[in-house]
Amino acid sequence: MRGNSIFAGMLLGVAAYALFALNDATNKFLVTSLPVAQALFFRSMTISLGCLAVGRGQVVAAIVASPVRARMLVRAVITLVAWLCYFSAAPLLPFAQMMTLYFASPIITTLLATRLLDERVSPVRWASIFLGFAGVVVSADPRGLLAGETPAWAIGLVMAAAVLWAHAAIMMRQIARHEGALVQMLLQNGFFLVVTGAWTAFHWVAPSALQLMLLIAIGAIGAGGQLFQFAAIRRAPVAVMAVVEYSGLVWAFALGWLIFADDPPMAVYLGAAIILAAGMFLVAMEQRAGRRK
Repeated sequence: MRGNSIFAGMLLGVAAYALFALNDATNKFLVTSLPVAQALFFRSMTISLGCLAVGRGQVVAAIVASPVRARMLVRAVITLVAWLCYFSAAPLLPFAQMMTLYFASPIITTLLATRLLDERVSPVRWASIFLGFAGVVVSADPRGLLAGETPAWAIGLVMAAAVLWAHAAIMMRQIARHEGALVQMLLQNGFFLVVTGAWTAFHWVAPSALQLMLLIAIGAIGAGGQLFQFAAIRRAPVAVMAVVEYSGLVWAFALGWLIFADDPPMAVYLGAAIILAAGMFLVAMEQRAGRRK
């Protein structure tokens, strides 16, 4: 049963990261002409309203009474800073490259999990994680980075976001032992709403009809991704989810081509193949372990 639960968590994770990639692509499109905080404000408003519609007064009462409320607030601060770093770099980086740099996060998550969660990472999982990370390095096309074609500070912002998200992922795992997805989503997005709303009130940029529609849509897409992610994390260890997260890179390349007309070099396709191989290897090993049990 444990093996089946892990496999179900992996499938939920793939769906979550597909939605996250779509959310990121939509945000990248928006922040080329709108402030980053304004895009996050609309996203947080939509998710917060959805949480309140589902949970009503009970979810608010649960936040007030939560024994891990302070920890959830700290996680919200870390996640907001990560979002601001990530999308501040978005206008200057191709979507596929931006997502590739972000994928340093899973390996950092795994390293933190061994120390903060006392999770045992098997040799098979370590091999899969490092194989996936090797694919990320190949996909990044280091020659282009070394040539100075991309601003170093933009790369630094994305890498900072990767570190912050890794820490937030560990905290999510810890908090999930005490609170459900709806409580976490409302507190985090409610915090985002207050902070970004205060900034947006003084730096408002009127969106077009298309931009307004997309601003509302990213909230629904982000909420769906978060719900799938919370469900996945409850079923699979952090180390397994770190590998599943690499599937988002494949979605990123597809969306980069469809939305931004990105034409990545052959290294990108080679890296994606390596990442897929790492994920499929882990799927096969988890299924085999499940059958033994």
